Amino acid sequence: MAKQISQETFDAVVRENMDEFEMEGEEAVQEAVQQFESQGVDLSNIVKTLNLGATPSGEPEHAVLDALSQLEGLLTADSPDTEKLTSALQTFQEQCKVSFSHRSLAASKDGYKVMFTACAKFADNANTLCKCVETFGAFLEGQPDLIDDTGMKFFVEILTKFAGDAPLQASTCKTIHATCLKHETNRQAYVEHGLLPCLKKALETHGSNPDVVRSVCAVMRVLTFDDDIRVPYGKAHEHAKMMVTENKALETLLASLGACTGDTGTTAEVCLTLSRLAVRNEFCQQIVDLGGLDLVLNAMKDNVRHQGVASRGISVLKAIAGNDDVKTKIVQAGGVELIITAINIHIGVALVCEEGCAALCALALRNTDNVKAIMAANGAETVVQAMKVHMDKPAVQKQGCMAIRNLVARSREFAEPILELGAEDVINEARFRHKSVEDVGKAAVRDLGGQVGLRELW
Repeated sequence: MAKQISQETFDAVVRENMDEFEMEGEEAVQEAVQQFESQGVDLSNIVKTLNLGATPSGEPEHAVLDALSQLEGLLTADSPDTEKLTSALQTFQEQCKVSFSHRSLAASKDGYKVMFTACAKFADNANTLCKCVETFGAFLEGQPDLIDDTGMKFFVEILTKFAGDAPLQASTCKTIHATCLKHETNRQAYVEHGLLPCLKKALETHGSNPDVVRSVCAVMRVLTFDDDIRVPYGKAHEHAKMMVTENKALETLLASLGACTGDTGTTAEVCLTLSRLAVRNEFCQQIVDLGGLDLVLNAMKDNVRHQGVASRGISVLKAIAGNDDVKTKIVQAGGVELIITAINIHIGVALVCEEGCAALCALALRNTDNVKAIMAANGAETVVQAMKVHMDKPAVQKQGCMAIRNLVARSREFAEPILELGAEDVINEARFRHKSVEDVGKAAVRDLGGQVGLRELW
């Protein structure tokens, strides 16, 4: 584990470089950085810019600490000047957005206490509270460990109390999202404190407000993440199930998708969220029964040239294709042609190609009729071309190999046409370049009728 130092230690070395070696400020900072890095010190938590002479004693003072100090001073008054408070919040927010090291330094100087005090002080003033929460969110980015149980309950209470205030709902959800990333304990605590009904209410009330919809979607997704290495397992699946079965997540999301059709950014966010919630066979079917398949396909048709909508729309199709009945409906509704069109339009975008190959793979699995539809639409040629374009992307290669294998696993008559496209050479090249592709690549070549070298691993 890399060594770390305090901000004070770093600043002391910078001052020493200036005083004893007569260096200029910027040169002194760069010299200190090189010195510590040569010793294997991790400086990710260190602010490497100084605002010299800001304190009465002439010692270095960082702009982020100066902004925090001004904000703290204003909060001591019973009725702070609104204009000055707004300016102070904006200044501190801007400093927090500079880098993680700025936020970390502020946290070491009671930044959390100051920001929570600001929010609590204006808990009944929606406009000022919104600014405080927004700044709080910027400060908490990358620092989810700072928030405590009281803070989480406070944010849930804001969502409940100000359900009709769209800007405050959006700001609060963004802040909650920041405190949930890579923190399973916080995610579970929020759910226990009643967050899910608040998200449902926000979408029901502000389903046509892009900012609210996007921020709520981000929170929904983060609750389904499994990104905290500190816990052996999380409750991602349980959270997804609770959102769908107890809080009508699919109904509210699809209503928002219909209401925000002209907003490509929001459409992409809703599609991505739907794909994260389609974790059970019945949920996939429910999305179709609620008209979700038609909504997604129409959104893709209208915005197929938009990279985000194309990619996220395909991700929904891939997710719900886990249901065999839905898989057939996707093909019957023209989903295959849309996926292939999207890949061809965005052939240079690795994410679209990866999602597209994965979707075709899912549609072809155990369904020979779907395989025929994919082959008739030149799907195999599109997959091989995507693999050729993104030979350096193992994720694209892996999904491409799996798609090719599913196309021929139960339909051997298509092996020869796919081989004529040069698929075997492309797959073997991917196996040579990427170790992670070896197993799926070998399986694909084997099912195509090619030569593979098998060896016993024991």
